[in-house]
Amino acid sequence: MSTNVIILAAGKGTRMRSSLPKVLQPLAGRPLLGHVIETAKKLNADNIITIFGHGGELVQQAFAAENVQWVEQTEQLGTGHAVKVTLPVLPADGISLILSGDVPCITQDTLKKLLDASTSTGIGLVTLTVADATGYGRIVRENGKIQAIVEHKDASEEQRKIKEFNTGIYAVSNAKLHQWLPQLSNNNAQGEYYLTDIVAMAIADGLEVASVEPERAFEVEGVNDRIQLAALEREFQQYQAKQLMQQGVHLIDPSRFDLRGKLNAGSDVRIDINVIIEGECTFGNNVEIGAGCIIKNTDIAAGTKVQPYSVFENAVIGSDVQIGPFARLRPGAKLADEVHIGNFVEVKNTHIGTGSKANHFAYLGDAEIGAGSNIGAGTITCNYDGANKHKTIIGDNVFIGTNNSLVAPVRIGNGATTGAGSTITRDVADHSLAVERSKQFEKENYQRPQKIKK
Repeated sequence: MSTNVIILAAGKGTRMRSSLPKVLQPLAGRPLLGHVIETAKKLNADNIITIFGHGGELVQQAFAAENVQWVEQTEQLGTGHAVKVTLPVLPADGISLILSGDVPCITQDTLKKLLDASTSTGIGLVTLTVADATGYGRIVRENGKIQAIVEHKDASEEQRKIKEFNTGIYAVSNAKLHQWLPQLSNNNAQGEYYLTDIVAMAIADGLEVASVEPERAFEVEGVNDRIQLAALEREFQQYQAKQLMQQGVHLIDPSRFDLRGKLNAGSDVRIDINVIIEGECTFGNNVEIGAGCIIKNTDIAAGTKVQPYSVFENAVIGSDVQIGPFARLRPGAKLADEVHIGNFVEVKNTHIGTGSKANHFAYLGDAEIGAGSNIGAGTITCNYDGANKHKTIIGDNVFIGTNNSLVAPVRIGNGATTGAGSTITRDVADHSLAVERSKQFEKENYQRPQKIKK
């Protein structure tokens, strides 16, 4: 049976007090709606239909690269009306999962269970049983079977004691959606078209309504304000941290760790507190990450040790490398095995060969550095002339003296040495010494200037 996914994403999110539409608010570094779309893609859905409304242009722009069919809800008349506007593009056969763009943590496993349970009945939903279901639509059962969903404002005192509630996640036969949605009425306390009314229609048609519960309660938590968003962020981060620890990652304190993307980790990886992982990263065996590091879209090979407060973005790091503290690797940084990058060293679009070192206060941009070379403290590659970038090439076993300025384009040959304090503007031959300094002079009995008294 073909599967469609319908995502409700038209809400404004007034309580967010933001110019950004609610479904674009970030959770773990990705928009809320992005999480839902990603889960829908994992289900191999034939079509992902997303209903937009407030801030629709921004929402569509944010997901322009996704294969999503957009449908506009011009008036906000309730969840039933939102799904109804998809009927012109919804196939007549198959089954549809109905999800909410502000319920980002629903998992593929839960949705598969829902589809399996609903295939034979034609309708099913995800429910959750809690101690206090105030504010939610209650699941009314008789002899264990669902008979109705009653919204909180329409529920009797007895019905409000029910602890099982509707999460708003459904699986429904497309044929039934085409049959039931045109029949919806807004004769209720809110004056809206409730999607929940299709449950009563299913019962009237003699259908049994299937239900499943998620393994984890936070899967069905929605986001309406900043407080809920922050709470869900921490729950989701705790869940991700637990998954990593089950895979063998040693998190010093999982409550002080953030994963805003995906981490592929080998064995015996150790991550200290307040580390943020963004994008897609890979850490090899025995990698150690110090406190306060921010690492984005970076691959780190086995045995590498990163000292605290280092920042990496789009870098590739070899094995047994020593980095930091306070090091910065910018896009295009590529470090071979056994490289040493020390405190306050910045590397950008530069390849550094095996065993080379830059241990203190250096900027290495748009450069190629061979194996076994040493870059002295205070060295910079002067790669930008105000209009264009130029390349510095440093060979193998080169010794660059302290406080050098290497004015690109320039080539330092294999085995060459440059003296401390030099500004190198011309190529240096292999195994040569290059020194560029003004002549030192002394003036005996020099008298310093004195302040003029007024």
